[in-house]
Amino acid sequence: MQTETDAVLWYNVGEFGAAGYGVPNWSDDVGSLNPNIIDLVGLIGRNLFHIMHHEDVNLRTPPSINTLTRIHRLYVRCGQVLTGRAIPFNRPNLETPHSSPAGEIFRVYPVPYFKVANPYLKRWATWILMALADAMQHTENAKSVEISVSFASDVGKYLDRVYQNMAIEMFGKLVDDVIKPGFLLTDADLATYDPSKFFTRTEMVDVVPRLDRIFTEDKIGHLSEGIPVTQLPPLAPWPENLTSYYRSVRTNQSILPDGTDSAAVAPSGGAVNNGQPVIPQIPQI
Repeated sequence: MQTETDAVLWYNVGEFGAAGYGVPNWSDDVGSLNPNIIDLVGLIGRNLFHIMHHEDVNLRTPPSINTLTRIHRLYVRCGQVLTGRAIPFNRPNLETPHSSPAGEIFRVYPVPYFKVANPYLKRWATWILMALADAMQHTENAKSVEISVSFASDVGKYLDRVYQNMAIEMFGKLVDDVIKPGFLLTDADLATYDPSKFFTRTEMVDVVPRLDRIFTEDKIGHLSEGIPVTQLPPLAPWPENLTSYYRSVRTNQSILPDGTDSAAVAPSGGAVNNGQPVIPQIPQI
């Protein structure tokens, strides 16, 4: 599959498409020779799957301590994996002169994304899906054993941003504190979580969400196992995106070789009404 964007892809499969599910964009990099990257993509993907299927995603109110604790643990665990396996540039890499890895196909774990009501989880999911895309498309997928500190930095920066944003907006931490290397929320921080100290009264309430988009465990069971990217149908970005919109309406105000004003010509061969291009309507999902 090849797309003209690295944006999150719309998992437009059955009822999950209507519910706005998404997957990270692997572009044309369907797999990896690097077991460390395979492990990390699976670790992050599975955890994001469970986080985004919590009831918090359906409400605009601050996330529960359950969700924040899961994000905290994911951040700590990913930090262990990245710092424990990343090799500094001055340390020799382990080489395998008599074996060649077969490699593995990436698995993705579709998650509610495009129609998620909770603005905090939507934002954090965006950064985590970007981390997955960068990991899946990273040059070091060609390395059979090691990952470098450069890879750890490239992927870890998104997780850092999620954690820092959570610490500031949910726990009232200061920017200068959260950006210090090694910063972590304490057990006392988690035990005293109280969003009513920071959030407005309007942010603390919401309407009942659409209950028909809340799937049972059995309904999403096959998604939780991960889907090899080579077994997915062709996927595209969410239809309501800026690239598609501007491509459909942009015109070039110049005179064409045949003397026609280009403003009277619809973009991409579209229809013309009284000399003006007809703007295609973005599909409503």
